[in-house]
Amino acid sequence: MLRSKLCQITFLRSLKGRVFLILLIVGLIPCFIMRYAILRNYERRAVTVRTSDISTQVRILANHLITYHYLQDTSSEVINAELEQLSNLYDGRVLIINADLRIVKDTYGISEGKTMISEEVIRCLRGKSANRYDRENGYIEMTIPITETLGAELPVGSGESVDVVRGVMLVSASNDSIIATMDSLNRQAVVVESIVGVLIFVVTLLMSKFLFSPFKKIIQALDQVQEGYTNDPISVTDCLETEHIGDAFNRVLGRMKMLDDSRQEFVSNVSHELRTPITSMKVLADSLITQKDVPLEVYQEFMGDIAAEIEREDKIINDLLSLVKMDRKSADLNISEVDVNALVELIMRRLRPIAMRRDIQLVYESIRPVTAEVDEVKLTLALSNLVENAIKYNKEHGFVKVTLDADHQFFTVQVADSGVGIPEDELEHIYERFYRVDKSRSREIGGTGLGLSITKSVILMHRGSVKVASIEGEGTDFTVKIPLKYILV
Repeated sequence: MLRSKLCQITFLRSLKGRVFLILLIVGLIPCFIMRYAILRNYERRAVTVRTSDISTQVRILANHLITYHYLQDTSSEVINAELEQLSNLYDGRVLIINADLRIVKDTYGISEGKTMISEEVIRCLRGKSANRYDRENGYIEMTIPITETLGAELPVGSGESVDVVRGVMLVSASNDSIIATMDSLNRQAVVVESIVGVLIFVVTLLMSKFLFSPFKKIIQALDQVQEGYTNDPISVTDCLETEHIGDAFNRVLGRMKMLDDSRQEFVSNVSHELRTPITSMKVLADSLITQKDVPLEVYQEFMGDIAAEIEREDKIINDLLSLVKMDRKSADLNISEVDVNALVELIMRRLRPIAMRRDIQLVYESIRPVTAEVDEVKLTLALSNLVENAIKYNKEHGFVKVTLDADHQFFTVQVADSGVGIPEDELEHIYERFYRVDKSRSREIGGTGLGLSITKSVILMHRGSVKVASIEGEGTDFTVKIPLKYILV
């Protein structure tokens, strides 16, 4: 039982099941509407025709009643026979009512001599005939005036006559034959509906299977990718929607491949970067171990080199930890209102000793006071990387200029230097992890190749942007643009 309910729920939740039900309902509803419309139309036409036939015969009989003076004398066998014939023909009842509202003839023989007072009869005595169809009880009721034309009493030559109502014929005709025909038509319609329903069911089943066959191909392709059997792009061109889904999947697959390649390259670079200081330290240590009576100067030199490699290893690990933190969601940001002017001044003050050792002039220009909603620690790390790189990759006696400005939405920090510059073909790679434009120079000054990657991650976490312009041999210009108000997505 539980399994059956689960299957029903699964079927109704599936798009294929819903489309199947929609197509089935859309196919069956017109059949029901058509059957109802046909039966109602037949009933309306049949009642109209039957009413017209009865009305014609009753009017003829009403003229005979006047001719035979039946309202005064009901003994006429001819009229009685005609009344019985009319009653039997339509399986109904005929009442003859005179002007005094007294029933002079009842084909059922139960109401003769009684008085009939009803709205329809009174209106008919005024010359207004009426008919009514009672669907619930299955009969047609009509009132026809019995009129006599008077012309002899009018002046000679007037050419006019007057119709005087002498009585009313109240006729009730059974509708059983119409109902029986409708029942027969309804049974036939149900049979036709059943056949059409089966055909619609089969066609709907085939259509839903045909419409969703492209999606089945996509699911199979996704399953193969998940199992690792293939990484080839898929092509499902059966319809425009599946083609778009296939294209989107291929883009995601390409992105996955790129990320996988990047991950492998990152692991390889990390392994290489971490192994290099360790290898250097091992070589230095082995040299000290294998040598006897090592002079103090050599020993101190080797230990100094080992300490430098340890420091380099520590910097790589710290940068890696920082990069891992940058890869987390922006919910890890500790947002607060920060005086950006004071933050940049603090960065400049910290890095000024490094610049002074190389006789590089640090210039800070603040266009206006800036207060923004940022993570102070992470933004300090990002801007410090930019200024420190500008100092490290600068020329002797060069300069680094930092400019802070803002508008009503963003603040910008521009870091311009007079350094070695970056080749144009290298600009698109500078944010990649462990990428170095000049590897020998980077190792010489202690770079890990992670600084710019960390910087860009921080800026993106703040919903900002960073742009670079550089001329090789002349200098580089980084421009950071960050919203004043943190945008929570």
